[in-house]
Amino acid sequence: MKTAKQKYTVMSLLVTGALVLAACGEAAAPAAAPTNTTTSQTEAPTATAATSAAPTTGASGDAATIKLVSSLPRTGLSKSQTDDIVAGYNMAIEEHSGKAGGMTVVYEDWDDATAQAGKWDPATEQANATKAANDPDIMAYLGTFNSGAAKIAIPILNKAGLAMVSPANTAPELTKKGFDDATLNTLYPNPVRNYFRVVTADDVQGAAAANWAKELGFKKAYILNDQEVYGKGVANVFESQFKAGGGEVIANEGIDSKQPEFKSVMNKIKNAGADLVYFGGLVDSGGPQLLKDLKSVAPDIAFMGPDGIQTQAFVDAAGADVAEGAYGTVAGKSYADLTGKGAEFYNNFKTKMNKEPDPYAVYGYDAMRVVLSAIDKAGKKDRAAILQALAGTKDFDGALGKWSFDANGDTTLTDIGAYIVKDGKFTFQKYITK
Repeated sequence: MKTAKQKYTVMSLLVTGALVLAACGEAAAPAAAPTNTTTSQTEAPTATAATSAAPTTGASGDAATIKLVSSLPRTGLSKSQTDDIVAGYNMAIEEHSGKAGGMTVVYEDWDDATAQAGKWDPATEQANATKAANDPDIMAYLGTFNSGAAKIAIPILNKAGLAMVSPANTAPELTKKGFDDATLNTLYPNPVRNYFRVVTADDVQGAAAANWAKELGFKKAYILNDQEVYGKGVANVFESQFKAGGGEVIANEGIDSKQPEFKSVMNKIKNAGADLVYFGGLVDSGGPQLLKDLKSVAPDIAFMGPDGIQTQAFVDAAGADVAEGAYGTVAGKSYADLTGKGAEFYNNFKTKMNKEPDPYAVYGYDAMRVVLSAIDKAGKKDRAAILQALAGTKDFDGALGKWSFDANGDTTLTDIGAYIVKDGKFTFQKYITK
């Protein structure tokens, strides 16, 4: 696969119109190292391939320059969301004058997806994380988008003492006990945690969605999941809470997201008497096709999903008429309800990008801002010092509001927004609670 990476230097950080805006797998052996090339800002940047240098927690090279990298799916349907995350990253760097801790910031936008997969790829994510760990000039890794990718990257970066800040991972077992402790125990080979996320985890979102479903009057849910970390996790939380609220869960079963259609599954759901299909998964792991097949077989059965489908790409792929009335949830406040730095970000984004930001754009913005703030606090090119500064983040005055990282590396924010597709777009309805 041809790879490329996108570089932005301090004095020329511009967000262009080409940069517009949960979630999951097992690591495979990385492919042979391809050659990385620099791209223009209008190309879809990618990067992979581990280097052979030994990991380090110190610094080398130019002491006046540091590198920050992101690893996100920049290929496939999730690109509609990650474009806006990357735009948020760049806005934060630009507003910080391209410097942090008195040093010049060079940002590289890496792709962890492949054209063949059409979404994130385990081998590519493994290669990205290994490459970052082995580059002593890299001081932070901004990613991942998918929780399954995070499972691969966290232990690699943890061994290297490299801070990792995700704008989008929501699987609770990445940080919290009581969900998948066997997995959790493998993620942090070193006792000092290196992983943080600015987005609320799915133990909050899944439960809140189940409560909303009951409030809407749904009584019999048929749950599908894409068999990935994020999708299974949020589906399981939804199931538990829906049952606790008196609802009936007919089944919670995995799908093969590579299937071209799911009409046989939808006939089974129709015959089972379900009034709601809840899908734990992504726009690029079967979401649009599931909805299309559901509506062709059983148009009266409702469809709901988490933030993995709450994107315009989902509506467009399914078709506006088909998607009308679909339910979605996403962590965080509606842009209309953001104040202070949040309102400033929203207005600046629309001015720069000439479009409405995806819900995850502001998470990218705050993720980069908290990294830059930690580097300022550390005041030196040192992974351990930056990691310590991130862990000490308290009452951060972010675009998302005032928030902190708790002892697990999780944000203290718990807002969950509820949305319905109306007139071809997800429209905010209310805030819902766990």
